[in-house]
Amino acid sequence: MKNGLPVLIIGIVLIVIIGISWYINGLNRIVRMDESVTQSWAEIENQLQRRNDLIPNLVNTVKGYAKQEQTVFMYVADARAKLAGLIKQGGSLEAKIDAAKEVQGALSRLLAIAENYPQLKSNENFLKLQDELAGTENRIAVSRTRYNRAVQVFNTHIREVFGSFFAKKKNLDRPQPYYEIDESAKDTPKVNF
Repeated sequence: MKNGLPVLIIGIVLIVIIGISWYINGLNRIVRMDESVTQSWAEIENQLQRRNDLIPNLVNTVKGYAKQEQTVFMYVADARAKLAGLIKQGGSLEAKIDAAKEVQGALSRLLAIAENYPQLKSNENFLKLQDELAGTENRIAVSRTRYNRAVQVFNTHIREVFGSFFAKKKNLDRPQPYYEIDESAKDTPKVNF
């Protein structure tokens, strides 16, 4: 009996150590996933800010040719200001996503107007801005994909049995929103020459 007691104690200690290790690892894993989502969104915000910085130059270039399109210019300016305010003031993720979609729609309208002015389409400044904007849009698309992938991993984990347990312990049991393309942005604009 005396020989079995140390083995039993060692076995219990090992089980406790393994249990504590499992618990700590579970808590750390949910935190890492949450940070991955946060980092992915931060990259989107960087690209959205870059796009916001390009918009005034693009608008001013188009304004010189399309003076009668004031409502579109106002729409672009309002959408840009709304997104910039949300980014600076730390608005909700859902509000930022909606504002980013508004900016995308406003830019689509602005570029559609530009198609009606052949002399604008050959303007060197406009072409450079359009190229920079296209590059930024590509970066946003890549960042959006990375963000959505991180959200998918996080949201799946918090719905799993042990994942939900650890998510509740860290108060991270609310699913993160996906950044999906607005339905209106899926339509390809018609360009007539």
